[in-house]
Amino acid sequence: MPSSSVSIATFDCLPDEWRNAVVAIGNFDGMHRGHQAVLAAAQAEAEHLGAPCILLTFEPHPRSFFAPDKPLFRLTEPVMRASVASALGLNGVVVAHFDAAFAETSAEDFVRRFLIEKLQLRHAVTGYDFHFGHRRQGTPEFLQRQGVLSSFGVTVVDKHGDEEGAVSSSRIRAALEEGRVEEARQLLGWTWSVAAKVVHGDRRGRDLGFPTANMVLPASCDLRQGIYAVRYTRPDGRVHDGVASFGRRPTFDDGAPKLETFLFDFEGDLYGEMGLVSLVDWIRAEERFDSIEALVAQMNEDAATARRILANHPLADFDRRIAADWPRIEGEAEALGLA
Repeated sequence: MPSSSVSIATFDCLPDEWRNAVVAIGNFDGMHRGHQAVLAAAQAEAEHLGAPCILLTFEPHPRSFFAPDKPLFRLTEPVMRASVASALGLNGVVVAHFDAAFAETSAEDFVRRFLIEKLQLRHAVTGYDFHFGHRRQGTPEFLQRQGVLSSFGVTVVDKHGDEEGAVSSSRIRAALEEGRVEEARQLLGWTWSVAAKVVHGDRRGRDLGFPTANMVLPASCDLRQGIYAVRYTRPDGRVHDGVASFGRRPTFDDGAPKLETFLFDFEGDLYGEMGLVSLVDWIRAEERFDSIEALVAQMNEDAATARRILANHPLADFDRRIAADWPRIEGEAEALGLA
């Protein structure tokens, strides 16, 4: 199968080798096991045809575009979607800019302009519930009919679920909102991770003996506030164990939520660089302490708990591949204005 050194692109800079591909189409927020069933079907078809396999996704999420007053807890920004896709072995991810003009595109024009003229696809793969085009008029059945008319194949993948029902982004959001990160990991098939730039804080953690990498996550992030055992990936690809707090620091200022990560056995300056924080397990809820001494004692206990958790949860091979691919893709996305 053809390969490319590029993992993420837009229609304005589409690599030539991605044309005549098998194209998996959808929002893919989460890149969870249900999405992976769609991607596995696409990869199988690509192997059969000897064609590249790419993913076509949309940014911002259409729900965020149509209802900006109702913030959506995004599970995966474009970089993470591409990092997971790369770890799965896809050739790349095309990010289509979802704006007013795109929203007005008819289903017929979407197929003609983007799938046929730009991608020159050989085969489309999508989930059973994917809709596209103006007023969501494009259905899987519509896409199949268009395939017959325009001589490209179409595969529609049925729902993928467990005893609780279909695996969905909404189930994963609900799990993360309640701190059930192990359940989220089972539904995702990988450890949920978030990337952000390390910013300057008030240096309080350093004064307490716990210098942290401080990150501001999107306001729409509804992750449960509290303490987590985490792994932290730097832009050079090195992965460090750590413990993180996501919350408002009630002992001090009760301010805006921040993600503050303490890396074990690390000395160095992280300010200004991007970091990837992977949540391995929940430890406890955030709480207010009556004294600094009590807070520090609890922080030491949290760190010891996190070390035990991480020792019992070695880095999975799939998570290792995601962490290895993420720094390169982050750089590509930043150059494209996607990060």
